Amino acid sequence: MLWATAGLVALGFLIALEIAARRYGVPGPIISQVQEVIVAPKSGFLLYACMALTMVVLTRRQRFIAVGAAIGIDAVFLVVRWAIGAELNDGHPFGNGALWVILGCAVIAVTRRTGQERVLLLKGVGLGLLLLAGRKTGDTWLLITSKTRPMVLDPYLAAADHALGNPSWLVGRIVTATGPVGAHALDYVYAQLAVAAVVVALYQLRNVAAERRFPRHHLVRTFLVIGLLGPGIYMIFPVVGPIFAYGADGGHWAVANLWPDLPPPISAAPHEIPFDEITPRNCMPSLHTAWATAIFIHSRRGPRVLRYAGTFWLIATLTATLGFGYHYGVDLVAGVVFTVTIEAALRSLERGWDRAGTQLVTYGVAVFAALLVSYRCLPMEMAERPWLFGPLLILAMASVIYGYVRTTTQWETQAVPARQSEPEHELVSG
Repeated sequence: MLWATAGLVALGFLIALEIAARRYGVPGPIISQVQEVIVAPKSGFLLYACMALTMVVLTRRQRFIAVGAAIGIDAVFLVVRWAIGAELNDGHPFGNGALWVILGCAVIAVTRRTGQERVLLLKGVGLGLLLLAGRKTGDTWLLITSKTRPMVLDPYLAAADHALGNPSWLVGRIVTATGPVGAHALDYVYAQLAVAAVVVALYQLRNVAAERRFPRHHLVRTFLVIGLLGPGIYMIFPVVGPIFAYGADGGHWAVANLWPDLPPPISAAPHEIPFDEITPRNCMPSLHTAWATAIFIHSRRGPRVLRYAGTFWLIATLTATLGFGYHYGVDLVAGVVFTVTIEAALRSLERGWDRAGTQLVTYGVAVFAALLVSYRCLPMEMAERPWLFGPLLILAMASVIYGYVRTTTQWETQAVPARQSEPEHELVSG
């Protein structure tokens, strides 16, 4: 019932976004996903990552067959496109085969499986399609933000960012100094965040085929909830980012061409500014930071190489979000608090709500709300008193992290049964 309800809610949400996208003359998440059955996919890597998630329910032999079928189908598509001279239109020349395999697994589940085996295979298919739908949904949300929010709040965040020392301007100059090599490396890390998440998720789901059940909590759940809730904050707090509001990429809409050379001056009280109907308002909070933080958290229980990879991806993502001018420093602080609160809520839901979990989630929500209110109502005070508000921002974020670590450690300690002591034998004198 839970899976069925979640599926119906997700379908209704996708239909609503499809209708909203059609109002602006572009395909929504459903049509866009259906089109990739034939047309060149936007991200072939993502489709193969989705197929990998589906394959966690398959046996080793079935996985070999699935991968072989996907590669074979992609080869056929490649030959046909070459023969008819079809354009890729900025898409990838591969990936259709992976989507065909996922859909094929759904058909097999309905027609050839029964009982628990059918449910398990459908869960695997749903997991893969949900990750893909999340990506398509995100693209549609970004379009909606640009069309429905003509005014943006960048001057407020630019002022508040003085409390942290304008990190976007600082890191932007550093990335620029590294030249094209550093920029290309960071761009790859930034663009392939979903693939990194799949690697961690595959480790967490490695025993599904043997145990014939999914773990109660894993990274994909956190990823999907972040993607579901985050765009709603975009609508409340529309921001385009320093490279657009204060850089050359903003064109004539930019306040000034300052990024990354000169931080915006503290002169007058900030106000809303108009912006184009193309650039997404997707800065507050930084969802790339949120997702990278989730990867870091979930990689902590993996082997050493996975923990190192999770740490690297978090650092590289934070560097890219700031260094490319996509986010202000205050966006990242909000993104970390956002993720830790969601992770705490999902783990509380998994184990059953208790007082510690309820207090932690309530505190995280309160801190996140306080951050948004302070960015909107106190930007000038934050800019004029960085010695006070800078440490307060970091302390607020650190307090949520500390609360999460402390609470989850207590949960894990309680979950380990106490070791029973050996009975003591008394010597009986004869």
